[in-house]
Amino acid sequence: MMRFFLTLLLGSLWLTPVLAQPVLRHESTLPLQMDDPRFGGFSSLEVSADGLSFISTSDRGSLLRGDIIREGEQMLGVENLALTPILDTKGRPLMNWSADAEGLAISDSGAIYMSFEGNHRVMRQSAPGALPEFAPKHPDFSGLINNSALEALAIDDAGVVYAIPERSGAYDRPFPVYRLLGAIWNRDWEIARTGDYLVTGADIFEGQLYVLERDLAGLFGFSSRIRRFDIGGEGLQNEQELLVTAAGRFDNLEGISVWRGPSGALRVMMISDDNFRFFQKNQLVEFVLEAPQ
Repeated sequence: MMRFFLTLLLGSLWLTPVLAQPVLRHESTLPLQMDDPRFGGFSSLEVSADGLSFISTSDRGSLLRGDIIREGEQMLGVENLALTPILDTKGRPLMNWSADAEGLAISDSGAIYMSFEGNHRVMRQSAPGALPEFAPKHPDFSGLINNSALEALAIDDAGVVYAIPERSGAYDRPFPVYRLLGAIWNRDWEIARTGDYLVTGADIFEGQLYVLERDLAGLFGFSSRIRRFDIGGEGLQNEQELLVTAAGRFDNLEGISVWRGPSGALRVMMISDDNFRFFQKNQLVEFVLEAPQ
């Protein structure tokens, strides 16, 4: 009798379907080029709702704007690239250690949030062209690791800003997720740190948090990973791994933005940071999310 029940149990496990996961399919990669010594080091990305324009911040205190040429929904090229300096609260271009802008998030009202390394902080512009102001600081910010601080920034439909540092401080320590609730940062939420991947970007779309991570695999180049989390009342839930790229498949992907095309397909665009090195590339890379079959 025991053998019968064991056989029945194993049979039921065998017949239980494995739930398929959605996957990201690579569709297009565009090189980004401009004859300007300020061009490069792009670490963040925001794409317009129609997918036809984008904005990015650079490691040396510039904003890059551009238009995307598409055939249907597929990227074919970029045009009208323009660089402008990021200004401080007094209207002067950011300089030196205060200029390393890593994260970018734009609210539904048009407010622009930027996070910085070096001088670890978040700045807010109420609208394009307005002078920025400092967002409140969490006590942790001053102790974040240099060159690995507030790397990822995102904002939800309620206007809550999320900030995630590149490093957590230890391999077995989760990445803290700071949320700006009114005038106070809350750090009750976190995401697990797994493998050698470090956080480089984030976006929130339709109630889900997308986190872009990268790992430098020595001479083989960079591997990138995208994880997605449901945003719930108790925290970030239902983690899904949507993408892991082979080392060297793309360059140093640091910015991520999610949008939905006219066909209804969810699309994920990323931008690479060339670190102002001749052997690296500035790229726009776009994937399409395919539902499980």
